[in-house]
Amino acid sequence: MQGIKNAGYETATPIQEAAIPAALRGRDIIGTAQTGTGKTAAFVLPILHKLLDGPRNQARALIVTPTRELAEQINQVIHALSAGTGLRSGTIYGGVGSDRQIKALRAGTEILVACPGRLLDLIQQRHAKMNRIEILVLDEADRMFDMGFLPDVRRIIKAVPIERQTMLFSATFPPEVEQLAAQSLTEPQRISMGISKPAVTVTHALYPVPQHLKSGLLLKLLKQTDTDSVLVFTRTKHRADKVARQIAHAGFRVTSLHSNRTQGQRERALHGFKTGHFQIMVATDIAARGLDIESISHVINYDMPDTADAYIHRIGRTGRAKRTGDAFTLVTPEDADMIRTLERIMKAPLEKKTLEDFDYSPPAPPRSAHSHGRGAPRPPRPAPTPTRFGKNRLAPRRKK
Repeated sequence: MQGIKNAGYETATPIQEAAIPAALRGRDIIGTAQTGTGKTAAFVLPILHKLLDGPRNQARALIVTPTRELAEQINQVIHALSAGTGLRSGTIYGGVGSDRQIKALRAGTEILVACPGRLLDLIQQRHAKMNRIEILVLDEADRMFDMGFLPDVRRIIKAVPIERQTMLFSATFPPEVEQLAAQSLTEPQRISMGISKPAVTVTHALYPVPQHLKSGLLLKLLKQTDTDSVLVFTRTKHRADKVARQIAHAGFRVTSLHSNRTQGQRERALHGFKTGHFQIMVATDIAARGLDIESISHVINYDMPDTADAYIHRIGRTGRAKRTGDAFTLVTPEDADMIRTLERIMKAPLEKKTLEDFDYSPPAPPRSAHSHGRGAPRPPRPAPTPTRFGKNRLAPRRKK
């Protein structure tokens, strides 16, 4: 209760109100909840309550999650809510050395927050003992399926005791996740808070623009927007870096977040964005789920995501904790099908906007011959060059 008070909670959110009593009774739970609804505390509080009694200095609760960022975020919530209890938590994930993680395991950390790959490595090396786990939480199960982690998750489930409480949270339920739930939970209570629609606290706007003018329009939008905390999404890592460079060149404090960055770079980017050192973060979908940064005022989709579910999660980064937020999406004619899908989900047309002082007329630059576009002549093949061994690199192999 002291932890709850210190964290500033006053009333339970709907998912907490529904999940906490069931979890305290020891029920297995399948939870579906929109992002930003307080889901993490809904499973962390029952874990802490249960672990106050019973043995210490051994791993008794395991939370499995798809990304390092989400693992760290859950760990922060545990730290805040467990203050004064003496219960310890630690994170286990790849991309960093394992020495500190092994040390925490040897010290008998009670709550483990882990990504599947590194945890399996430590189980196989006998550093992580799963035989005393009483509560297992599978968070963002559909995301783990998307990232190819379900086989690893199944191996982890086999490593923990059959007699346990299991809570599975997932935004969507593809058949593979339904099958996992059926195999790993016992008479679960289903708690659904409706994930099918984006948060009602978010205002949506579409900005039709030719592909070649996207960057110009984005910079114009940023100049006209309160850019204290803006998250920009791109489809690829290469484009995230390119767009971040363009934004930096325009004078904004910007960082980027994607899977090509090291763990240290990702942590510095997130910390800088959370604290306001960076006004803008350009990210791929690795940042779309689970990032709990309450102050984000705008999400801008530089590229329309591939699925409606991805759109909902991306724009769920703003309008959190009952705040309001704005979601801008730059759209091209190729995005028409996705727009229709989103409008069906929201049961309303999405507003289309144009900027009066932006010039939409410049034509696309001609594709150069070197772009190998359709109809473009291919450049002549370069002449063979001798290798350092003095032989022609493109010479045919001699027959034996």
